[in-house]
Amino acid sequence: MLLVIDVGNTNTVLALLEGELVHTTWRVSSAFSTTDEVGLQLTQLLALKGHHQDQVTGVIVSCVVPEVLYALEKASRRYLGCEPLIVGRGIKTGMRVRTDNPREVGSDRIVNSVAAVERWGAPLVVVDFGTATTFDCVNADGDYVGGAIAPGLQISTEALFQRTSKLPHISIRKPQRFIGTNTTACMQSGVFWGYVGLVERLVRGCREELGGKATCVATGGLSNLVGRACEEIEHIEPNLTLQGLRLLYERNK
Repeated sequence: MLLVIDVGNTNTVLALLEGELVHTTWRVSSAFSTTDEVGLQLTQLLALKGHHQDQVTGVIVSCVVPEVLYALEKASRRYLGCEPLIVGRGIKTGMRVRTDNPREVGSDRIVNSVAAVERWGAPLVVVDFGTATTFDCVNADGDYVGGAIAPGLQISTEALFQRTSKLPHISIRKPQRFIGTNTTACMQSGVFWGYVGLVERLVRGCREELGGKATCVATGGLSNLVGRACEEIEHIEPNLTLQGLRLLYERNK
């Protein structure tokens, strides 16, 4: 089975796949430490779901936190007996990157775009609701042409709490009304519906510049919550990155 690892700025998502079938997923903190600690965590996570490390026949990693990559690579070799495939190191994606500096583009953004094109075709816009919310655009020729990056919803909420003296810390939820009748409700309305407005305007602008007919796909931790409130978003696929990693592994075997 294939172990796919998506290291984000806040959380790391791991999944065990057999073909397109996702057997198990885990979400852990990205605050990895030593090689042995990473290896212990990997083997324990597998064991908790009834899997043994010997069942892992391949590993692919997408990582936007360079300082944890070294330990992950060594742990994969030492504890799983697999040479990990790292997204971004001369990997074959089947997608041309038409940006000013292709090396600046996060590996997760390419992974998502590859998976979305495979499933829905091009042109398209992929919205990934993570620590930052990214908008990735693929033109009608299937080329990655750039996008936009906005502060994530959680970051926005925490900034509002930290930079004001009287506003409380709030949970992220979809309010039933725009007009709040207390401080918490007012904050939840402003944060949630304001963020929906941000997403919809950026998606519309990206679509216009792609020619007006791009499919819009959402993924990431908050895609189900925010994505369902956005009229511009047509498809929600929480496992988009995992399937993109699988595709890239298959193209580079």
